[in-house]
Amino acid sequence: MSAKSACTHAAIALVAAGLAAGIYLSHSAGARADATPDYKALLAAPDRSDADRKADRRRDPLPFLQFAGPLPGMKVLDMGAGGGYSTELMARAVAPNGIVYGQNPPDISDKLKTIFEARLKTPAMKDAVADYRPFDDPIPPGVQNLDMITFLFFYHDTTYMKVDRAAMDRAMFAGLKPGGTLVIADHSALPGQGTSVGHTLHRIEEATLRNEVEAAGFKVVAEGNFWRNAADTHDFPSYKPNMPVDNFVLKFQKPM
Repeated sequence: MSAKSACTHAAIALVAAGLAAGIYLSHSAGARADATPDYKALLAAPDRSDADRKADRRRDPLPFLQFAGPLPGMKVLDMGAGGGYSTELMARAVAPNGIVYGQNPPDISDKLKTIFEARLKTPAMKDAVADYRPFDDPIPPGVQNLDMITFLFFYHDTTYMKVDRAAMDRAMFAGLKPGGTLVIADHSALPGQGTSVGHTLHRIEEATLRNEVEAAGFKVVAEGNFWRNAADTHDFPSYKPNMPVDNFVLKFQKPM
């Protein structure tokens, strides 16, 4: 083969390889886009309970799901799962082939435990697992490389419980894979209040929470303002009914 022919063949091969790579990347991007669940349809699923639908009116979960971005096949830890409302949302979003660990402390109340255990028996929770472990040691044995951790409206409670929050934040950092995300939502306290109103008003200062979590190695990559409420006076307990509550949402990432 002449030098000219060899160069021509090499050029053709490079073009073909480029086209193949382009097709592959296009298909891959399409697959990722297609993998994003229809969160509206998820919330409209006919097998969701009336109690959860009622909670939807108060919690407005759609913007949170869009912000957090759970995907099918993900491995998720839901911290402070309580009765499992958010755990079930995650379980539906990561199906099929995903798994969600719903964490509650071993001393969870009998009432909440009964509610959570009953929820676990429903088809939507077939890939969910109860995780009864302390907040400062929440990762189940053998579990590693989590894709996501969610921590909704319970971080402030750990400020007055017997919880080593620095150890808790480090444990969550260690449990995530590089690039994995930690999404925390909580009720806003006033600047300067820090953790002082965690028990009385069930709130925490956003800057304080952020500083604590960043100290474990996390980096803030996004802020969600969809649950903000400027009408909140921040001087009443966040659980008080029919009162406007200002909530912040932060997405942290474990660096690659």
